[in-house]
Amino acid sequence: MDFKLLHTDIQSCARAGLITTDHGTIETPIFMPVGTLGTVKAVHQQELKNDVKAQIILGNTYHLYLRPGLSVLEQAGGLHRFNGWDRPILTDSGGFQVFSLSDNRKLTEEGAHFRSHIDGSKHLFTPENVVDIQRIIGADITMAFDECPPGTAEYSYAKKSLDLTLRWLDRGWKRFNETEGKYGYRQTFFPIVQGCVYPDLRRKAAECVAEKGADGNAIGGLAVGEPAEKMYEMIEIVNEILPAHKPRYLMGVGTPANILEAIERGVDMFDCVMPTRNGRNGMLFTKNGIMNMRNQKWATDFSPIEEEGASYVDTAYSRAYLRHLFISQELLAMQIASIHNLAFYLWLVKEARKHILDGDFSSWKKEMTERVTRRL
Repeated sequence: MDFKLLHTDIQSCARAGLITTDHGTIETPIFMPVGTLGTVKAVHQQELKNDVKAQIILGNTYHLYLRPGLSVLEQAGGLHRFNGWDRPILTDSGGFQVFSLSDNRKLTEEGAHFRSHIDGSKHLFTPENVVDIQRIIGADITMAFDECPPGTAEYSYAKKSLDLTLRWLDRGWKRFNETEGKYGYRQTFFPIVQGCVYPDLRRKAAECVAEKGADGNAIGGLAVGEPAEKMYEMIEIVNEILPAHKPRYLMGVGTPANILEAIERGVDMFDCVMPTRNGRNGMLFTKNGIMNMRNQKWATDFSPIEEEGASYVDTAYSRAYLRHLFISQELLAMQIASIHNLAFYLWLVKEARKHILDGDFSSWKKEMTERVTRRL
């Protein structure tokens, strides 16, 4: 993977860049739709390309390991061939999913012992075999195996957790550099900065991660219960240390406002289930604010879902029609809302990139943050 930093905003740390992988290029800042099981819920691949304009999607190591399983994925020739997506793919390491199985997992120096949420079978993730699993899945960008402590963790727990994550990082980095991809194209490996909300732990983690010299770096363990201002503070601390000539990926974040704030602080890559999960439950994100499509106020509003001229949405559907679909529990409601929200997120980061390159990002970001946080 190659990264070219094209421009940095004069008034902030916002950056515009270009990531090049063997499956295509990615313009940053970028939002990556989450396709946990090899599919972005309720969205066809062609819709991802043509309507959403996704440049890269995510797969989840934990879930793909359990279903369809490594044997199926390897026989298919990797996830790209299995799901028909010919653009870049990133896989997370499964660390967050194992962390969320708090009642069914045990952490040791060796790795994470856990029981499948599907059938209760026993499994072990280690820093080494998570690299091997991601080699078989075949993602362009793979992640280090880490522990993700809750945002409210006590300092003693956060420190112990970080020390374990850094030891695991050494092992995973070694395994990645000892192995090669299976399908004839390049894969890369991102370490993850943890450390909860404690500045000294975040600095220590960022320094250790930066020393690896990886093609890119990730910031994990945020938006997991801590106040938003603490999240922004940790991003600033970490990005002062992570190398500027490498892409920075903020994992699992977040709202449109979160993304704009993080771009301002020098983050390049984002993913989150919010646009699809919230969309399936009737929440739409627009450039003028947030809409609950179940509200009675939309029942006779026959205007387009988004204002006229918005290039990222099909204006054939009215607000009244979409509300009708949700109230009637029609599956099409979830599809329309998911496509709309994802397209809006991709539009938002594309606009951010445009204003970074034009030199007026800070003023645009201030106005846009106020707009996207309104409740309509």
